[in-house]
Amino acid sequence: MTTVRVPRLLASTALTCALVTAAAGCTLNPRPATATTPTSTASSPGTSAAPPVDIAPDPLEQDAELTLLAAGDVLPHDPLNDSATGPSGIDYSPLLAGIDPWVAGADLALCHLEVPVAPPGTLPSGYPVFRAPKELVRDLGEQGWDGCSTASNHAADAGYDGVAATLDALDRAGMGHVGTARDQHESLGAQYYELRRSGRIVTIAHLAAAYGLNGFSPPRGDWSVDLIDTKRIVRQAKAARAAGADLVVVSLHDGVEYVTEPTPHQRDTTRALARSRQVDLVIGHHAHVPQPVERLRGGPEGDGMWVAYGLSNLISNQGPDCCGTASAVGLLLIADIVQPPDEPAHVEDVRWAATTVDLAAGHRLRSTREALAHPGDGQLTVAELQERLQIAQDAAGDAADEQGRPPSPTGKPPRVVPRS
Repeated sequence: MTTVRVPRLLASTALTCALVTAAAGCTLNPRPATATTPTSTASSPGTSAAPPVDIAPDPLEQDAELTLLAAGDVLPHDPLNDSATGPSGIDYSPLLAGIDPWVAGADLALCHLEVPVAPPGTLPSGYPVFRAPKELVRDLGEQGWDGCSTASNHAADAGYDGVAATLDALDRAGMGHVGTARDQHESLGAQYYELRRSGRIVTIAHLAAAYGLNGFSPPRGDWSVDLIDTKRIVRQAKAARAAGADLVVVSLHDGVEYVTEPTPHQRDTTRALARSRQVDLVIGHHAHVPQPVERLRGGPEGDGMWVAYGLSNLISNQGPDCCGTASAVGLLLIADIVQPPDEPAHVEDVRWAATTVDLAAGHRLRSTREALAHPGDGQLTVAELQERLQIAQDAAGDAADEQGRPPSPTGKPPRVVPRS
């Protein structure tokens, strides 16, 4: 997939990260590191060291490494659509551009499209029954998102035609999708992404499910929208591994809106997935405010499973006037995935970065750290930005570090394997 409209990488954390050169980017609140003892390479007395020989390492003997980026709800209310509409038509790219470097720097970027695309012959609409302009999917694809989860409480807002229009739009954009389906056969499979690293292919499977449909029934049968059924998700994850997946990621649309604390249902579901040892990472949506990032006991190798209970909103019209300041605060989740030679792939670590939507500036999405470094570029004051950063820090918790700058890609973009 070709990524376009990528601005110059931002220097929002120059003072903090000036000495950091790791590809994954600097961390702003690192967890304590484990001390290591240097190994001496001096020659023994009376011997001479052999001259160094430059031998290119065998890629197959190296770890395959990549980063996965996930984000919160894409929720196009009418005022947001109005901000994207100009004399030449609808274009969300200027609104999304504040995180271009983060999307471009990820090896695999997964978004959450909470609403269906307006079917042909119908007009877009906002709350309470959504139908998004098709240009939204086009612009997400052009920004560099590789795929979206589509299971949400609004997935059936436009009926079966909306489900089909959404997946058709994602197909046209070259993006993957999971959580809704056009037919029963399509509903059975995960979305697979193949990334060639270190001379081999790392395959990541993506699954998604939602808690309900706001009173609607799944159009054309239960298969059209995946609803949360822990046993079914575990079966799907096991089947994905049997089909060749090296890593399984699950997106869950669950929780209570505007509440930071995960619900008992969220915790029960994620703990069951961790205990199953079939799921590597859980990404949460729906609450519209940031929720904790934690590592649970279990996971495929028994060394834990990371869960981000809620990444809040990526972009929406929500904010202090309707839903609390926290609804204008989002989290980007950055997961390091490593596959040593002849060993299973695993999530080595996760971090997060804060984003915010500047409503008064025309719904401009920005990295909060970058906005603090350049407050004159928007309408939010330094005090408002500091408050929003603190909201993200308090909600995310201490289990995962904050990342200060975008990651860097470790190879070519993924191959999106068609679900159909």
